[in-house]
Amino acid sequence: MATIALTDALRQDYASLFNSCVINAARAADVDGLVRALERNRPRYETAGTLSGVPWHFIAVIHNMESGQRFDCHLHNGDPLGARTTHVPTGRPRASSPPFSWEDSAADALALKGLGAATDWSLAGMLFQVERYNGFGYRSYHPQVSTPYLWSFSNHYIRGKYVADGTWSDTAVSRQCGAAVLLRRMAETGAIGFTDQPAHAEADAPLVVHYAARKPTDPTVIAQADALQRWLNTYPGIFVRLDGYPGKRTSAAYRAVTGHYLPGDPRTSA
Repeated sequence: MATIALTDALRQDYASLFNSCVINAARAADVDGLVRALERNRPRYETAGTLSGVPWHFIAVIHNMESGQRFDCHLHNGDPLGARTTHVPTGRPRASSPPFSWEDSAADALALKGLGAATDWSLAGMLFQVERYNGFGYRSYHPQVSTPYLWSFSNHYIRGKYVADGTWSDTAVSRQCGAAVLLRRMAETGAIGFTDQPAHAEADAPLVVHYAARKPTDPTVIAQADALQRWLNTYPGIFVRLDGYPGKRTSAAYRAVTGHYLPGDPRTSA
């Protein structure tokens, strides 16, 4: 397989996909549940990050992808921690003897991938490393399908996947949430942020909607709120779920951009 490099074009592709990512409504509750579990275990991911120099949220989403957030499995591939790995990469970790702590094994997995504090951890750099962790088979041999390892459960993925090593199916559908989708939702909740986002798109501000304590039912209000959210998402570091609900997160994002909460937000007088 040809070596894939993080070119400017690939950076733009990652940024475009991430910034336009919309989580499938039917999967939103599943994604939120996964994110809450990852955030509960943030201290363990931060410990592994201290050992490796890798951001905690990268470790978190890889942990979800490779071992279903289980702490009795190797981050390398999900094999049990009671012995060295038996699947590729085999015989890891090599520097110590089993049983292994999850944190030490995770540090070995990340070092084996050449990841550390010196790695490019920009948004595009992180998505590149997530895709690299699983391999570039989709990008190299099935570029018509955005890899489900990143984009499953979002508008960027419908079907098509490897059902076994080297075995492709056009009709199979991934049942696992993509890592980039988890990162997107973590950004939407404010758990993580990115400092390298491009300048916002030049566009006229949409109509400002009033703050709502509950999700509106009026289609006109929902459409206006959706338009406002899409506009807010053009600003660097702003990630708002496109749900047509002008609630706390949308109002906070509006304040970050304009200096003011949405009209009617009770925090205005606080």
